[in-house]
Amino acid sequence: MEHVVGLKCVICGKEYGVDEIDYVCPDHGDEGIVDVLYDYDLIGRRFSKGDLYHSTNFTIWRYKPLLPIKPDSPVPPLTVGWTPLYKTPRLAADLGLKYLWIKDDGRLPTASFKDRASAIAVVKAREKGAEIITTASTGNAAAALSGLCASVNQPNVIFVPESAPQAKIAQLLVFGSRVVLVKGTYDDAFELCLQAAKEYGWYNRNTGYNPYMSEGKKTASFEICEQLGWDAPDRIFVSVGDGCIIGGLHKGLKDLYALGWIDKMPKIMGVQAEGSSYMYQAWKNNEDVLTKPPIDAHTVADSISAGLPRDRIKAMAAVRETGGAYISVTDEEILQAIPTMARGSGVFGEPAGATAFAGLVKAVNEGLVSADERIVVLNTGNGLKDVASAMKSVELVGTQPYRIEPSLDNLKEVVEHW
Repeated sequence: MEHVVGLKCVICGKEYGVDEIDYVCPDHGDEGIVDVLYDYDLIGRRFSKGDLYHSTNFTIWRYKPLLPIKPDSPVPPLTVGWTPLYKTPRLAADLGLKYLWIKDDGRLPTASFKDRASAIAVVKAREKGAEIITTASTGNAAAALSGLCASVNQPNVIFVPESAPQAKIAQLLVFGSRVVLVKGTYDDAFELCLQAAKEYGWYNRNTGYNPYMSEGKKTASFEICEQLGWDAPDRIFVSVGDGCIIGGLHKGLKDLYALGWIDKMPKIMGVQAEGSSYMYQAWKNNEDVLTKPPIDAHTVADSISAGLPRDRIKAMAAVRETGGAYISVTDEEILQAIPTMARGSGVFGEPAGATAFAGLVKAVNEGLVSADERIVVLNTGNGLKDVASAMKSVELVGTQPYRIEPSLDNLKEVVEHW
């Protein structure tokens, strides 16, 4: 793994060798998240866009020379990555835009973006010889880890709030994880997971703690730029909870820019639910995310509900360093976005996934984007993850099924009023 030259604390800038620390900078306790450093000159000499052109591996592992794993490390068999990037001219026209794409990570094996990070977690845990992997999650990261572990028969322990949607809990149980339902918030589950990992020596997959999770998530940026012929978009809209996805997207774009594979940095637009808007508040008010206290987070978009975003330093840098912005949307705007995005593109997103599209709608209405910009919206999870919210969303826009007796006459009465 000579292409990885070290780990750098995002708070104090102190650097470590890859074998000096497992997760965080010890000078800052659990808050000392670090960033993975690469030798881009070495990578550039050994790996090129031409290599990708000839590659037949359409998973995140096509980018293995840009990932912090050993070249010979075995990878899980599930097909993680290379999700479709759909051009959506009808949605674009409705918003007065010329170019709009939706990246559908609801198509991943466990139906969410979090498979990208969990795939890396499984590889890194096995490189270390870990017997058990653990994580805390509102549901998607847990399901991702559970599914990836099942594919390689890797024992794991999952901590989730007992309020998590049943579909997500069902995934954990079906995959055979040891599931701990915590009577509290995601933040409560996160803290308990940290304590348990230290107590029992389990490998900790938690985002905003394990630096390698950002490295899995950055692969979405690689795919977006490659799928657009290495002509990077002007803006990428993404929902934000813990902050690891937006930070990962930023890292991937920085990798590509350092290698000279793209010639500009897209503006990253972070979208948060109004009831879980820690990052939006901090950005708008120019607050220090290291000292800003937690908020009381509540939103229909459970996947992005976080009172204290664990990867908040990288999440803030992603927006500030690219000239992007944070946007806050209401739960009603999120729910309305689910059928709007689905009917205009065929992509069915869960509330967190549709949040990014809701943010784009708001940005257009507020004049934050111009008509000729090339825009990508990232859908982070499939709508079947939260059927209850999907049903609320269609009721909100006035869509209901027709209930009739099984006769043609009854059907005709309904059709006449269509």
